[in-house]
Amino acid sequence: MRRLATIALLLPILVGCQHTAASAGRYSTGGDPTDDPCARVVSAIGYAGLMLKPKGQEDSQNFEDAVLGRLAEARGITLQFGERLPQSLAAAVRTVETTTAGLSRADVPRERQVKLLKEYRVAADEITAGCK
Repeated sequence: MRRLATIALLLPILVGCQHTAASAGRYSTGGDPTDDPCARVVSAIGYAGLMLKPKGQEDSQNFEDAVLGRLAEARGITLQFGERLPQSLAAAVRTVETTTAGLSRADVPRERQVKLLKEYRVAADEITAGCK
């Protein structure tokens, strides 16, 4: 009975905490909202890239959970910091946001994942080059 009462008391707090981060535009953990947006987004792209096959080998990419997780992290950081990147990168930011929305989900058909990965790469490369 005590356990049930404790859960009943904590549930509103836990649900409230989950909603607060996303509604505040905070999609990633660590770092500071005042961090350099180029550094954060380029770092996330690079971190995801460590799990990706070399360019041109997208058809043989294994979309395991670790890959999906890193692409989801790149999505979150781009959602949080992307609007602060140079305006010239706005289209690439939107492409990273939309492609990683599909690339971070396991229920997306493989053919679509490969197509999204190819699109993601072009936009991610553009952001990386534009932030130098």
